[in-house]
Amino acid sequence: MKAKFAKINKGVLYMLIASASLAIVSAFAKVLSVEMSTIEIVFFRNLIGVLFIIGTLFSTPFVQVGGKPWLLFFRGFIGMVAMLSYFYNLAHIPLADAVTFSRTAPIFTAIFAFWFLKERIGLTGWVAIFIGFFGLLLVMQPSGVIEKSHIFGFLNAIGAALAFTSIRELKNYYDTRAIVLIFMSMGLVVPIISMIVSQYYMNPDYDFILGVFIMPQGIAWLYLLGLGIFAYLSQFYMTKAYGESKAGIVGAVSYSVILFSVVIGVALGDELPSLLTFAGIGFIIFGGVMVAKSK
Repeated sequence: MKAKFAKINKGVLYMLIASASLAIVSAFAKVLSVEMSTIEIVFFRNLIGVLFIIGTLFSTPFVQVGGKPWLLFFRGFIGMVAMLSYFYNLAHIPLADAVTFSRTAPIFTAIFAFWFLKERIGLTGWVAIFIGFFGLLLVMQPSGVIEKSHIFGFLNAIGAALAFTSIRELKNYYDTRAIVLIFMSMGLVVPIISMIVSQYYMNPDYDFILGVFIMPQGIAWLYLLGLGIFAYLSQFYMTKAYGESKAGIVGAVSYSVILFSVVIGVALGDELPSLLTFAGIGFIIFGGVMVAKSK
């Protein structure tokens, strides 16, 4: 029992570190979005992380058995889609709203873990999922029109949930750094192709995937460095968290990033979320805690 409790605690600690790092990454990305396209921010976010991981290999090579290349590729691709969607929302809506959309990922993770990993949810878990989605509706406050932020919010959440669920299987075959490296490498290749294409074709309707490369100037380089370092820390500890404990448990803890983001967003000039939005956030967090308890 003690060993099991210690393992859960370790997963919770890793997720708290990942959440704090993600909130800082979000702040850097939002500031950079004033001058740079989403696809370029994604490029730099992964470039620094890839270089950092490669640097660690000189002292500590990968220790792994391998054997799941297609699942590894899937985790990298779907994770990149989730990240692109998240950064796009950060550039166009308040920080707390973008982060709250992304925090529905643990709810989807619990569902996918039930479908693919046969992890039990139970009645309490399903009630928690319903509460979480009700909270999301309060945050969205839909008016009958599907907005771009809604689409990318769900793309981010579902993509992240699929990526997190795959980690539960991949961690048995690959070094944590290898899983993160493939994900970040995918986040380099796609932006490079996109920025080359954007030199010859641009369409405002596809600004989420197209963007001309603009050389960063001045303090933007410092922001990019901070974004890359904290992005690596976020992905590394998030991957370790999902490898240490059940998806639903650490998924619930990941909601702490909302609180970090509300504070940072207001500091950056966003309006304080409305009472209805706060209520929605509360329902989402409560649903997440219920999922963790049920598991």
